This record gives sequence, structure tokens and C-alpha cells, in this order.
Amino acid sequence: MKKRMLGLFLCLPFFAAKAWAAKVDTVLTHSAIMKKDIKAVVITPDDYNKSEKYPVVYLLHGYSGNYANWAKAADVLKSADLYQQIVVCADGGFSSWYWDSPVDASMKYETYVSKELVDWIDSRYATISNSKGRAIAGLSMGGHGALYLAIKHPNVFGACGSLSGGVDIRPFPDNWDMSKRLGKFSAFPDRWNEYTVINLLHLIEPNSLKIIIDCGTEDFFYKVNEALHEKLLYLNIPHDYITRPGRHNWPYWEKAIGYQLLFFHQFFTQPS
Repeated sequence: MKKRMLGLFLCLPFFAAKAWAAKVDTVLTHSAIMKKDIKAVVITPDDYNKSEKYPVVYLLHGYSGNYANWAKAADVLKSADLYQQIVVCADGGFSSWYWDSPVDASMKYETYVSKELVDWIDSRYATISNSKGRAIAGLSMGGHGALYLAIKHPNVFGACGSLSGGVDIRPFPDNWDMSKRLGKFSAFPDRWNEYTVINLLHLIEPNSLKIIIDCGTEDFFYKVNEALHEKLLYLNIPHDYITRPGRHNWPYWEKAIGYQLLFFHQFFTQPS
């Protein structure tokens, strides 16, 4: 099946009230590995010019969410104009955790996001098509996914961010359909160890990846984020780490995303 894009430009109701004039497109991408079409939101600057080249920020939603979630956050719309970025809000299914599942052939979202979606965007938009022009971030399940994909694909993403991310999955063996993607923790502990972000830090080459992590102190993922921060410090891996009062909810993420988008802007504009 050919990859294709819907000729549909959405004027979202919440967008009309904003001063920022970034353009919001809903597009239909195709995953060959999963044999299905998948929607995404693509936000481009108001003065988007095909003769220019733009950095791209990929945003991942959380468990039970979808591609449209992030487009409701004001700072996501604002950043496209303010920082001259393209923002792609990807879909990771109801509970993929952005893995290529070893037990469910219908869940290959690592390949979809890191390869198929990136190639689709680069072929249709004026992008900086290398890791110095790409960043990825997400919330909750998507926070795990963003770090997981960036660590495993450093040639694709040069910066990554997590907001309230499930950065160590092992304390939660019966939650959020993870056992459907990996098998039961009790039966496959080695697999769970291999698929959790906190155990992948040895793959990061020195000074190869810009990392920002954010989690509220009342979040149920706070302890695993603290543990990740401590391990990054122990391994001398540079990163930004932000904590402040807050829970696992949209009021927290809508504030936190602005810091991450600024972080990525600084990454994109730093001298080579």
C-alpha cells in the first residue's frame, strides 16, 4: 500500500483563540511493518517555507492516549512559531510502550516511530534530516518511549525528553498492559530488564545525546525518575533534571512541555 497524506487541514477550536498562527495538519501515515495506516498531527510555523530546513520535535502520548493529545497544549503550538520548529505528534497505539513487542507482531511501534514515521516526515516536509535536527519527548508511557527510542537510535534523535516517564517498568509488572507486550515479568525477567530505560544507559556514547527529565514530586513515577537521575549522575552522563510539586496529570505536563521545547531549541541552535 502506498504511503499517503490526507488533504485535510484542521482548524481546531482551541487554536482559534491563540495569537500564534502555526498551522496544524492531521495526516495519515502508513506503517509497512504493521500493515496499517496511522494518524499523526504535524504543526508547522505560520511562515513555513519549503526552501528552508527546519528541526523537528517528535512528541509521544501516554498510555490510552493518541496522536491528538499534545496538539491541545498551548506551548506546543507556540513553539512552532517561536522557535521555528516542526512538531510531530505521533500515535503509539493504546498501550504499545513504543516497543517492537517480542510477543505481539501487531505492536511494532519502535520501528514505526524511529524509522517509518521519521522517513515519512522527511520525505514530505522541509526538515533537517539528521540527528542534529531531531528531538523526541513524551509523557508517561511516552516519556519512557522517548528515552528508549533516542538511546537505541542515536543516529536518528540527538536530544530527548521525558515528562513523568515510566523510566523503570519493573516496579509495575501488572500495570498498563506491559505484560501483553513483553510477557509476564515472572516468566521473562531478563526481557523486562532489557526493555527498561534505566538499564539502557550503557548504550549512550559520551556527549552523544542531550537529555532532559521532568517529574512531579507527587507523581507515582517520581521514585523511578529519581533513581534514573542518580544513575545518570553515577555514570557521568550529562542531563537536565527538573522536579517540582505536581502529579501525573495534564496541568503538570502543559507547564512542563515549555521547558523541554526550549531545551530542544537550544540544542538545535547550539554551534556545531
